[in-house]
Amino acid sequence: MIAIHPVDTLDLVVKGLMIGVVVSAPMGPTGVLAVQRTLNKGRWFGFVTGVGAAFSDLIYALITGLGMSLVMDFVEKPRTMYIIQLAGAVMLFCFGLSTYRSNPATQFRAKTGEIGSLWHNSVIGFLVTLSNPLIIFLFIALYARFGFIVPDHPVEQTFGYAALFGGALLWWYFLSYSINHIRNKFEVQGILWLNRTIGIVVMVVSLVGFYFTLRGKSLY
Repeated sequence: MIAIHPVDTLDLVVKGLMIGVVVSAPMGPTGVLAVQRTLNKGRWFGFVTGVGAAFSDLIYALITGLGMSLVMDFVEKPRTMYIIQLAGAVMLFCFGLSTYRSNPATQFRAKTGEIGSLWHNSVIGFLVTLSNPLIIFLFIALYARFGFIVPDHPVEQTFGYAALFGGALLWWYFLSYSINHIRNKFEVQGILWLNRTIGIVVMVVSLVGFYFTLRGKSLY
């Protein structure tokens, strides 16, 4: 019987929640689509678009985690982990910078008369996100930065992945709720500033993580 260690499980749950939010928050094509559908069709249409994206993210999260688990004996060497964490911080900074410099406002389209079912909107969100396998590199950076992969602890790791999925759902719920709440005052330019704020937060976290790694300390 596999024993569950409460402290380790809670640690992975917290990390999973953070990773789920970080992966979902930048306003890429799916984020813009969710905002558009919230404005044009209603809150739940935007939310289910995010639910579809969250399922796609979970697939890539599992693929990345499985690959890292297979090489964990190599990765766990102190020198290797040191290099990977520094590289992960650099990758996160580049991701944050790219997010800051992007302008999702240019991706907005005019409102159409088509509504579709909630299921249809969710599937489209899933397919749009699934079409971007480069997200695997973001997962690699986040896993390395947070020390998310724990081989030989399948129960705890499962809780971690569940929390990752939950973090993504929390973000999409928050986004659809917020956009729906301010829909009468909404301006597309506001999405640009939201994206820039997210980019700045990610860059700051990556720089702090890089500094602590150089000092031989841990944030987590």
